[in-house]
Amino acid sequence: MSLFAGGTPCWVPGDPAGRGGEDPLPAVRGRLSADVAVVGAGLVGLSTAYHLAQRLPSLDIAVVDAQRPAAGASGRGTGLLGPRVGPPVDRAVRRHGPATARRMHQASVEAVRHAVDLCARLGVSRTDGEQIVAARSRTGLASLARQAAAYRALGLDVPVLSAADIRRRVDVPYQAGLLHRRTATLDPAALAAALASACAAKGVRLYGGSPLREVHDRDGRMSELVFPHGTVRAPRVVLAVNAGVAGLGLPVGTVLALEVHAVATGPLGPEARALLGGGGPAVIDAVPLAPYFRLTDDGRLVVGGGTALHPDGTAPRRIAELRVFAWNRLEQWLRTLHPALAQVESTHRWAGRIAVTADGLPVVGPVRGRPGVWYAGGCNGHGLAMSVAHGAHLSAALLGAEDTPEPLPWHRSRAPRLPVPGVTRPLLRACLASMDRTVRRAAWPELGPRR
Repeated sequence: MSLFAGGTPCWVPGDPAGRGGEDPLPAVRGRLSADVAVVGAGLVGLSTAYHLAQRLPSLDIAVVDAQRPAAGASGRGTGLLGPRVGPPVDRAVRRHGPATARRMHQASVEAVRHAVDLCARLGVSRTDGEQIVAARSRTGLASLARQAAAYRALGLDVPVLSAADIRRRVDVPYQAGLLHRRTATLDPAALAAALASACAAKGVRLYGGSPLREVHDRDGRMSELVFPHGTVRAPRVVLAVNAGVAGLGLPVGTVLALEVHAVATGPLGPEARALLGGGGPAVIDAVPLAPYFRLTDDGRLVVGGGTALHPDGTAPRRIAELRVFAWNRLEQWLRTLHPALAQVESTHRWAGRIAVTADGLPVVGPVRGRPGVWYAGGCNGHGLAMSVAHGAHLSAALLGAEDTPEPLPWHRSRAPRLPVPGVTRPLLRACLASMDRTVRRAAWPELGPRR
């Protein structure tokens, strides 16, 4: 995954290999080989390598990144560790049936638990707490009502919160919410750095500065990965490259890149922290892309969401203009949360690229027609816990382990295919513009229209 230059998160990735220095990882040079080659040193790729090394320490594993660990989406998120995979639960029931929808939710809850356990094992600091999916608009309330009914019908423990229930937790005027109890917040770059260090300690070879150019099939038994200055041959390959798969010509369906945005304040005073729950709950709006917030361990307010853009084919100058507009809107929104925040300034602004699919589900499975090659990506903005879980699943599946879990809807070889890029871009941008209008009505009607 390539480093996307779009501001600076309020967390800085640590030393990627735990070597105690600032030297970059070596690039792939010459002809190399491995038992398993993993492309992409984000959370999916590093989790895959980590769990493979745990299951079979004798494996020769190479992880290759276009830049360095956590340089892409894994280091540029907002650190919300909560349950969600695919579409909202009511839509999952309609699409997949009650039994599968229930398994999907339970798998996402288990993914959170697994990620929390991994943080404890690796010494990654986190804050355990609650996550509230809340509504301030009719659109959000209607969505919450549908989800609440689906959770009740499935017998899942996701309580409904009244406006008063929410105000007892955070002093912000939401009208209703759904409560996820066992969640956490953390520094996502720190988790990726810790995974990279743990991989290096287990003998995993880490390479950086090596963007993948091509994937060749050699006699159906060996794949050859081509990088700018060398190649890696391996019988088993994991491409954890998210939307970066688009340029490789592999039949995984359409996985598109979206740029999303976030801002963070400096550490707030005790009063402001207490008003926002003292670091406990994270609050997510029920309207897709509407702003959400959390507090960090040192009391910073992190706000994400608000505006998304499809960067492919967009001129760099236009991307820069839209970023500034998105950051300004988030800063205006955070000042409306409470009068105590009216004068708060942000100290960090950043953007990151997520990968989305047409049906909202990830893709985690073998690539058709490419023996030994697997792909994982497309978490649709809900990837922190699921990325770690995907790595654990891939490690079991690659080794044919008996404890490989029963497949779920995202354990598949491809996403739905959309039209060619030239047709997709205007359709996607029109969809994003429509969503932006909905967000504006739901979250900040006092702000002007999008430029």
